[in-house]
Amino acid sequence: MNNIVSFKMKLKPGFKEEYKRRHDLIWPELSALLTNSGISNYSIFLDEETNILFAVQTLSGNNNSQDLKKNEIVKRWWAYMADIMDTNEDKSPVSTPLEMVFHLD
Repeated sequence: MNNIVSFKMKLKPGFKEEYKRRHDLIWPELSALLTNSGISNYSIFLDEETNILFAVQTLSGNNNSQDLKKNEIVKRWWAYMADIMDTNEDKSPVSTPLEMVFHLD
């Protein structure tokens, strides 16, 4: 069984191109970790009026992307991205889960 998960984050003003550049060059070890953790169809969209990032991902089985917060690769990525995003004290992005209210296959 697959679960669709979505959440929002906040990009600091003026960092759209840098955010995109960093993700275009995503670290191979991070990409592998996400894939091996059952995460697929992962997309992030930007609302340029508000600088809100909207992310959606598919999780296979009983996997939970929140389990990755203890992984050192993820912690390094968070630190790498912290200068251009709103973050918590541990450098994780401030994120808000979003409730699915409609889906069409």
